[in-house]
Amino acid sequence: MSRFLFVVPPLTGHTLPTVAVARELVERGHEVAWAGHADLVGPLLPAGARLFDVGGAGAVVALREQSQGLRGAAAFRFLWEDFLIPLADAMVGPVEAAVDAFRPDVLVVDQQALAGALVARRRGLPWATSATTSAELTDPFALMPKLGEWARSCLRELQQRFGVPGEGPDLRFSDHLVLAFTTAALIGPVEGFGDHFAFVGPSLGGRGEAPDFPWHWIDPARRLVLVSLGTVSRESGDRFFGTVIEALEPLATELQAVLVAPPDRYPDLPEHLLVREYVPQVELLAHVAGVISHAGHNTVCESLAHGVPLVVAPIRDDQPIIAQQVVEAGAGVRVRYGRVGATELRAALRSILDDRAYRVAARRVGASFDAAGGAATAADRLEKLT
Repeated sequence: MSRFLFVVPPLTGHTLPTVAVARELVERGHEVAWAGHADLVGPLLPAGARLFDVGGAGAVVALREQSQGLRGAAAFRFLWEDFLIPLADAMVGPVEAAVDAFRPDVLVVDQQALAGALVARRRGLPWATSATTSAELTDPFALMPKLGEWARSCLRELQQRFGVPGEGPDLRFSDHLVLAFTTAALIGPVEGFGDHFAFVGPSLGGRGEAPDFPWHWIDPARRLVLVSLGTVSRESGDRFFGTVIEALEPLATELQAVLVAPPDRYPDLPEHLLVREYVPQVELLAHVAGVISHAGHNTVCESLAHGVPLVVAPIRDDQPIIAQQVVEAGAGVRVRYGRVGATELRAALRSILDDRAYRVAARRVGASFDAAGGAATAADRLEKLT
């Protein structure tokens, strides 16, 4: 029996993939625990999960609010200067305390929880990177080399503050194991990566208890569309959701759509539209013909795992890269989040619904996910580190 400590940032999409992997490890007789923000991470974990609180959840919520509306280089600088680096500074002490209390054999560290990598290297512990977004596996700095060099300098300075040699591996990529929750069918050729990169496919099934949903509302005579902007973006999506509502109006006799959004923002919707704060997304995708999404990695992978094509409207951060991967895989159409109009969005949706090639491509990617093994393969690779 071994002990695995998952170090995660206060982000839903980065925490959920660890839940299925942890469940697999527990079923094999291992012990698992998490280090993260209790108020934000705790509700995402299984009942009774051991969680070491790193504190500071209020500051994280405030940062989320400050970042709303930022795009491009401004969003990138905010991500690094105001979120990732301060988060690492704040988490190092609590993560070290968690290591002392839990005494893990292996740390499993999300790419945006840099404190976990720092602690692993300071303590000489085996560690694995949890690459929950495929964007970092490409070169996210290719189109902005100056910002890329600035980000790398931020990493070097962070390492120096905590006495970790700067010439070692990038903190975002363990030299022991990188669990990449994707496959070549989505991101392209992977031959250039080392043997310590494990392309395991998405780790599904970590969303916990499914919320109630009015399944009787679904009309089997009409195709169903899911519209989701993720847990962080949907609060600021009024313009986009308004465009979706307008785009779907002429299609009411042939389509239904579920909008994942605060219901009080969209009262009195027509009968072909349903708005819910939360949905049982994995279960719902079994009934869905198409997805309109911000290109968040979890929603993209869950959709493709069900063979469902997408209209992707990336907003910021890693989303443009993931959106482009969807397009290049042939599994979707990309539109501009801030500029798309109802006519263009309706045409994009009709394309993925009516052109069989998009569904064939989505199923091809989904089949590669099945073959990669997901959480079970990730657990296999983690066991080899002990």
